[in-house]
Formats: sequence, C-alpha cells, structure tokens
Amino acid sequence: MELYISWVTQDPLLSAAIQFAVLGTLGEIISISLQKSRISLPGTGWQMAAKILAWALLGIIIKYGFAGMKGFTRALLDHDMLPAFLGSGIGWAFAVSLFTNILVGPQMMAFHRLEDNLILGKKGFAGITRAWWTLIWFWIPAHTITFALPADYQIGLAAVWSLVLGIILGSSKTKSKNEVLTPANRPV
Repeated sequence: MELYISWVTQDPLLSAAIQFAVLGTLGEIISISLQKSRISLPGTGWQMAAKILAWALLGIIIKYGFAGMKGFTRALLDHDMLPAFLGSGIGWAFAVSLFTNILVGPQMMAFHRLEDNLILGKKGFAGITRAWWTLIWFWIPAHTITFALPADYQIGLAAVWSLVLGIILGSSKTKSKNEVLTPANRPV
C-alpha cells in the first residue's frame, strides 16, 4: 500500500490517468460483455486504443475536478454559506460529493459521451439522461464514501466505482432485455 501511496503522491495526474484508463475501460468491457452475453470490446483496433486514452483523459479531468470542488466547498464554508456540520467527517464528504456530482458531473458525462461519439463515429446523446440519473442514485452516495477516505485513495476508489457502475449498468441492461423476452411480457 505504501508503494501505491507513493505513486499517487509523486505522480498525481499520471496515476489518475492510468487508474481510469485501466478500470474505466475494464468497466466498459464488462458492461458490453454482460449486455451481449459474451466477451466483447467497446470498439475495435484504434477505437479501443482511443477509448483507453479517453478514459485516461477523464481520469485527469476528475483529478482536477476533485481538487476544485474541495476548494469550492471549503470556500462556501468559510463564507458561512453552508451549515457547519458539513465542514468535517461524513458531512464534508457528502457536501463535496453533492457539489461535484451536481455542478461538474453533467458536463463531464456530456464530454465523455462526446468523446465516445467521436471515437465510434456516432452522433447525438442517446442515453445521456440515464447517465445523468446515475449522478443521483449512484455517484453521490459512492463519492460520499470516496471523499470520506484520505485524499491519496480518492482517485483510485473513483476509478473502481467506474468499474462497479459498468457492471451494474451491464447487468441491468441484460436483465431488462431478458425480461422483455419472457412470454409474460411479449406483446400479443
């Protein structure tokens, strides 16, 4: 664990990029594989390499976003614009998570969708509303846990959460697809 802490402390942007490149991409692979019920990749050849780089860039954006939103939350507390109980412990973690996911999350997801569209040659923002809902039911609670940890662990856990969400979304799409195919749900 000391080696990990040393790495993320000495190379914060590179470590964020690598953690998201690996875990975010793996989450996407697992999600697509679950949806298709076979091992599948979210692109081929250069697209896969571009997706890895897109996740790496996202890791750097998230690293900056975390630092910025902590400063934003601290400034609100310093100006007595938030209740004092949000200044430490789980209250602090919740406040930073809430502001991060409400003020940065939607734009970051739209940017990530734009990256995907450019890589895969798609247009539009189909499914973005579903992605935005994850900010409420998944990311705010998940990042409350994230921001309750020491800072050196936060980006790593955020990357793990990307993997977890990929599994959840892949499983839910598979379940929905299977439910539609059952005899009781088929249209007559």
